[in-house]
Amino acid sequence: MRIVTPGSVLRTWTPDDAGSLVRHANNPRIAAVMRDGFPSPYTPADACRFIETAMDTTSHLYLAIDVRGEAVGGIGIQPLADIKRRTAEIGYWLSESFWGRGIVTGAVRSLVPVAFERFEIVRLEAGVFSTNPASMRVLEKCGFTREAVHRMAVTKNGATLDEVVYVRFAGDAG
Repeated sequence: MRIVTPGSVLRTWTPDDAGSLVRHANNPRIAAVMRDGFPSPYTPADACRFIETAMDTTSHLYLAIDVRGEAVGGIGIQPLADIKRRTAEIGYWLSESFWGRGIVTGAVRSLVPVAFERFEIVRLEAGVFSTNPASMRVLEKCGFTREAVHRMAVTKNGATLDEVVYVRFAGDAG
């Protein structure tokens, strides 16, 4: 898969991306706003494990954010299951050296319609740590609405934080 955005190309991960994935993901400032499944430090073994998972797109869609031929971040759609089977989560990260350029905003805008076309969902949501206002701004720029604040809902690096939930529905203008 290949999606051209204003600042990047969203594309399928390949084994050749392992080196750039380690180089850009191995940053405690990125890991601090990600779930614990995003390791810190980020090792070559972590990169290989993730890329293997990302290349199997049968149940999810995880794409590399490519800038000038190098994977510098990631964005993904993870459908939920059981009673939440019409909902999916969107998540993303970007190398700190590319922050503030609108790259993630372009990536999210470009991937939202793909998520609604590819998966049988009516709802796309993102949970953001209360310590990550930049991610909240990205979602707001992309037509997501702040739906809820789950108080003291996540614990990261020994701190218990609020989680701010943003949502887009199928058919929303954005």
